Amino acid sequence: MKAFLLDEAVARYILDHSTQPDALLQELAEETRAATGNSAGMQIAADQGQLLTMITQLMAPQVAVEVGTFTGYSSLCIARGLSGGRLHCFDVSEEWTAIARRYWEKAGVADRVTLTLGPAVETLAAFDERIDLAFLDADKPNYPAYYELLVSRLRPGGLLMVDNTLWTGYVADPAHNEATTVAMREFNDLVAEDPRVSVVILPVADGLTLVRKR
Repeated sequence: MKAFLLDEAVARYILDHSTQPDALLQELAEETRAATGNSAGMQIAADQGQLLTMITQLMAPQVAVEVGTFTGYSSLCIARGLSGGRLHCFDVSEEWTAIARRYWEKAGVADRVTLTLGPAVETLAAFDERIDLAFLDADKPNYPAYYELLVSRLRPGGLLMVDNTLWTGYVADPAHNEATTVAMREFNDLVAEDPRVSVVILPVADGLTLVRKR
């Protein structure tokens, strides 16, 4: 349970009263823990997955983009919410995304997903489609670069969702000045000051920012 920002009892209540992940998502979460060890924390939380699916259903995107696929939990949740559109995933790891590919097949959504391997700063720069919906959950120092590439391609009214923006709450604590904390703080300032968008940060899991292009 990624409930860094809420009282544990409240967080548990919220999870217990939300739609639960099905057997396939639970299987993927378990395999991710077994296969990736300490890196398993990069996987989104179950409540985030349900939120991604619901937002995708509400937005009904034709072109969705994910930067940072890992083993595929978030992409599976987005792909399940599509109603005729396509999800374009960008990641650097062939090893971890091989797990994602298997679960896309198991879920019957592989035909909705295109995976591009390589540094996303380069591969996104070559992506020339107008984006309706995007999810960013990749290496934090490159967030500003990914953000610009995504927002510049978002259609008016399009939505970008950004993970880990509260960074265990450290961004709000002046006592924390670790490199990644500072990077996330600066990123949040960048987004808040961008006149092209309207923004809200949700205290979901490790912080999820919703960025709507005007």
